[in-house]
Amino acid sequence: MSTVEFKNVKKSYGDVKVIHDFSLKIEDGEFVSFLGPSGCGKTTCLRMVSGLETNTDGVISLDSQVMSTGKASDFVAPENRKVGMVFQSYAVWPHMNVFDNVAYPLKISKTDKGIIQEKVKEILEIVELTGLENRMPNELSGGQQQRVALARGLVARPKVLLLDEPLSNLDAKLREKMRVDIRNIQQRFQITCIYVTHDQIEAFTMSDRIVIMNMGEIVQIGSPEEIRNNPANDFVKDFITSNH
Repeated sequence: MSTVEFKNVKKSYGDVKVIHDFSLKIEDGEFVSFLGPSGCGKTTCLRMVSGLETNTDGVISLDSQVMSTGKASDFVAPENRKVGMVFQSYAVWPHMNVFDNVAYPLKISKTDKGIIQEKVKEILEIVELTGLENRMPNELSGGQQQRVALARGLVARPKVLLLDEPLSNLDAKLREKMRVDIRNIQQRFQITCIYVTHDQIEAFTMSDRIVIMNMGEIVQIGSPEEIRNNPANDFVKDFITSNH
């Protein structure tokens, strides 16, 4: 089981409240997208799951194990959460070749060299980068760099994969292909996935459920069909018809 649960989670920066009483449970193997306009708090929620941000109040749990309550004594460090993260900017190490970039999470966990070789080879095959092991990032296309980031996020078999606007820097045709590839890989690994986007096409074509957010709050949760056919209010209706 790899579940993610938010219970009455709040996040403030000083006096500025950015997340208000956020509660949600993501089931094992589910692909859930956080969809909403820029500044609505979706990336903040993702980063709180990873441990890169800490919630001010409430409880964040992975597999019923508390990761954070806002108290320092309850905080589990990012490296101990068994989550994989794929960033909008790729965050590929420029001084490392493809193999070393992908192997990095395994190396820092002191995995045996033979197992590293085996796991990196397997994941590069899955993301269609076989033969590019020795290439440097500046020798790769944007789509190839994004595949490196995806492979690195998956190689240690995390319990949860977190993706923050991972396709926004790609051209339209490549975005379409990567949407299909990411969904196929997620289903192949049966991994729980949280995907942040402001693009409704991505959310509606990839997700089991969509969480629509606005101004730090959940506005509607449902399957793509439920949200498309029964928008909860005018904000949702306007957002999903105007956003392309």
